[in-house]
Amino acid sequence: MSVRQTSKYRRTLIACYLGFITQAICANFAPLLYVTFTKTYGISLGKLALISTLYFFTQLVTDYFCARVVDRIGYRRCILASCVTSGAGLIGLAVVPDRFPDPFAGILLCVVLYAVGAGLIEVLVSPIVEACPFDNKDMVMSTLHSFYCWGSAAVILGSTAFFTLFGLEHWKILVVLWALVPLLNIFNFAVCPIETLTESGEGMTIRRLFGNRTFWLLMILMVCAGASEIAMAQWASAFAESALHVTKTIGDLAGPAGFAIAMALSRTLYGKFGEKVDLTVFMAGSGVLCLFCYLLAGLSRNPMSGLIGCALCGFSVGIMWPGSISISSSVMPKGGTAMFAMLALAGDLGGTLGPSIIGNISQRFGDNLQIGILSAIGFPAVLVACVLTIRLSGKYR
Repeated sequence: MSVRQTSKYRRTLIACYLGFITQAICANFAPLLYVTFTKTYGISLGKLALISTLYFFTQLVTDYFCARVVDRIGYRRCILASCVTSGAGLIGLAVVPDRFPDPFAGILLCVVLYAVGAGLIEVLVSPIVEACPFDNKDMVMSTLHSFYCWGSAAVILGSTAFFTLFGLEHWKILVVLWALVPLLNIFNFAVCPIETLTESGEGMTIRRLFGNRTFWLLMILMVCAGASEIAMAQWASAFAESALHVTKTIGDLAGPAGFAIAMALSRTLYGKFGEKVDLTVFMAGSGVLCLFCYLLAGLSRNPMSGLIGCALCGFSVGIMWPGSISISSSVMPKGGTAMFAMLALAGDLGGTLGPSIIGNISQRFGDNLQIGILSAIGFPAVLVACVLTIRLSGKYR
């Protein structure tokens, strides 16, 4: 591709990078305030679990409907809607809860709104970049997906710095500042060139997918990948504060920030050196490491060991989501758009189940988050079993 063509699609690429950063803001900001919500509004840990559950369930529903309507509505209109709903939901988080008789209901309303935006981003950004005529497509796509991780780290580190300088009580100002990212990105998506992927007509229908046993194995793999990643990511901040008894600043830096940075490094390193490693072997090893990290965080009585478990877990889950997609593409090369939409739905289903299980088990055991963390070890264990089954079947090439 010529230099002129590369320059033409640079704004598209930047807009998509900011799209994944927006998704990182939507997914990671509210969990930083779980303990604050408890102290300010009197919300229990069991109720707080509903924030993550509803967020990912909303994304899940958005994934499903997106697969049916996006082609009719058009990519540009849908991606612009993602910016508007993400920005409006984040701003609403600062003003809506205090205007509701039940502040928790106001929080959930805003979560649903920005979760719709995040779901649209998840479905649309990858195919938008895939349709751009870049020469180094694999490298571009790898870099694109790492922006969610780097965005997560930026949200956590930036928020921690803000809270340290200006105080936790001013969190409403910060959420409005974060909302500027999707709102300003409206202009980028409004003017950048957006191509569409041409379908050959050979992609499998949803009905054919549902009748394929291998597809269901891949769906289970994706559910476990999403749950393994999101369960720890969503509860790392509250876990560090309440279970490990460290300050919020230290907890956020060593817990969720460490998790996000380690995950970003994992994806970046695999993007550069992945050709030298069999993906199924790397995925299985990552699953075993993830299982160890959950055990370390859940069983440790030493705060430092618990924080190391949180951070190292980020490295272990880094390859799981993109790796599951790559394995699926290899095993079912004719899966088509329907398969990718269903994989996104499965990942979000895992993101719904994982944090919910941790929150509810923790509440049953007297708000003991360490027991809650231990309850999620089944996800990486099943992931390893799925990867080994696929590898032994000989279907992965």
